[in-house]
Amino acid sequence: MAKKTEVQTEKIEREYIIPLREKGRSVPRYKKAPKAVRSVKEFLARHMKIRDRDLNKVKIERNLNEFLWFRGIKNPPHKVKVKVVKEGEVVRAELSEIPAILKFKREKEKKMEAQAEEIAEKKKSFMQKAKEGLHKPAEEKQTEEEKKEEKEKIKAVTEAGKKMEKAAAQKIKHQAGEKTKQKHQFRKALAK
Repeated sequence: MAKKTEVQTEKIEREYIIPLREKGRSVPRYKKAPKAVRSVKEFLARHMKIRDRDLNKVKIERNLNEFLWFRGIKNPPHKVKVKVVKEGEVVRAELSEIPAILKFKREKEKKMEAQAEEIAEKKKSFMQKAKEGLHKPAEEKQTEEEKKEEKEKIKAVTEAGKKMEKAAAQKIKHQAGEKTKQKHQFRKALAK
């Protein structure tokens, strides 16, 4: 019979300095950063005593992943200081000290998010005003004559726009004809 085990609900927190140089030596240059990520997971699976050393139970936070990939795929760091928290079977790893470059990057991302939220709020308020304009009270509704006048104005403006487009197209067509005439004259002059 299989033994029933209790799920651990207690938290285990530890800090490790994980060496990555030795593991990265046996890998081609273009695979060093993925190997660094994998070796961090393997190290944590071994030291945090994960059952069957399942790497899917080790979760790496965004900061740690960016730190490992920061210098590109060919040149990951040689060691990493990591803070690890184990809750049940899941292990979460994060950088213990965030470097200054990543801090500035985070601040920039936060500013961009704040600006995006402000723009979204402005759009929402604009849309609300537009909806209020569409739903006017019955007193302010236009009469049928006013509606007809507006339609006629719109029709007149579109017709005028079409006339202007035709005139511009004819003008361009005539200019192109003049250029070809000049080319022909130039070629005749050269042939003589």
